[in-house]
Amino acid sequence: MLQVKQNSVKAWRWAVLTLFFVNGAIMANWVSRIPQIQANLAMSEGTLGIVLLWAAVGVLTALSMAGGLIARFGSRTMSIAGALLLAATLLPLGFMPNPIALSINLFFYGGAMSLMDVAMNAQGVDVERVLKRSVMSSFHAAYSIGGFAGAMMGGGLASFGMQPSIHFLIAAFIFSVLALIVAPALRPTEVTDAPAQAEPIFRLPDRIIWPIGAIAFCSSIGEGAMADWSGVYLKTIVGTEAATAALGFAAFSITMTIGRLLGDYLTTRAEPSQLVRVGGVLASLGILLAILFPQITAVLLGFGAVGAGLSIVVPLAFSAAGKVPGLPSGAGIAGVATIGYAGFLAGPPIIGLIAEVTSLRIALIFVMILTGTLIVSARAMRSPHSSYQ
Repeated sequence: MLQVKQNSVKAWRWAVLTLFFVNGAIMANWVSRIPQIQANLAMSEGTLGIVLLWAAVGVLTALSMAGGLIARFGSRTMSIAGALLLAATLLPLGFMPNPIALSINLFFYGGAMSLMDVAMNAQGVDVERVLKRSVMSSFHAAYSIGGFAGAMMGGGLASFGMQPSIHFLIAAFIFSVLALIVAPALRPTEVTDAPAQAEPIFRLPDRIIWPIGAIAFCSSIGEGAMADWSGVYLKTIVGTEAATAALGFAAFSITMTIGRLLGDYLTTRAEPSQLVRVGGVLASLGILLAILFPQITAVLLGFGAVGAGLSIVVPLAFSAAGKVPGLPSGAGIAGVATIGYAGFLAGPPIIGLIAEVTSLRIALIFVMILTGTLIVSARAMRSPHSSYQ
């Protein structure tokens, strides 16, 4: 059990909230400029899908090591290291001269993203243990707020004609400084069960968390689709300008933020399995709306419905994974994240390949089917209140 002075818990929680905000903002600054970078490098949808796949490879590579690194060096150290690495790998993305160079950069960007993600979620689980109540949804709300802020920043700078290279330089500086400011308020995780050196660096997901991981996988497919393809969908299918295309991810981020702000309250009123089922229905209907009615209003409403439906699915999955008895929180979260982010980052390239052969509208049917499976798989969810020991 962590021993933390009561008067430091508030600062600790705000520091973790800030890290989630930084993670979301950096990610959204990147995805908001994908249409422009696609145009700059003259990439087809199929080529873009293959390029984005390298971010997925980086994520999965780092996730297999994240739990062991956190056990050895602590979630505080890994959270800050991940944040600085993520900012450092964002910076050169706008300078890449060809798809091959961009792919290599995205591999390291994906690795930094996943390392920071697992470490800050481990910090969030420790905050929950100290408070003895669910607050994970509020942390993921901060991520969504960061996503909205990043999308607005990207859309705004794009509307002024700023190239992604200068944009990413500014964003990398701002968010790395913000992460360093809150670093002293983070708290190290106390090792209680075994020496940190006993935890292997490389670790595959434990079977006990596979059902939770499957839920995160299907939800993350939807999140990844919105992150990487919402802007492209608006630009190529609806026919909007580049700046307007950024509104697709912004609409998704707004409703996801609202859902996550309400998430901790909702978990006291309904079972996690019920929340996941309702979310799966809402997300699937939102995608269907965007497919059937490719006009800007309907598409924005549809993408907003996806954000609301998926808003608390991953926070519930991470919270449950971090409290699996007999499994270190970092290993549990890393295991679910490995499975989940396989969907978040491998899904969009698959969408690109399907779109290359058919169309982007048809490719979104694949996403709709997977989010619909949440209605059935939701029964695997454990209550987030089951263990705060």
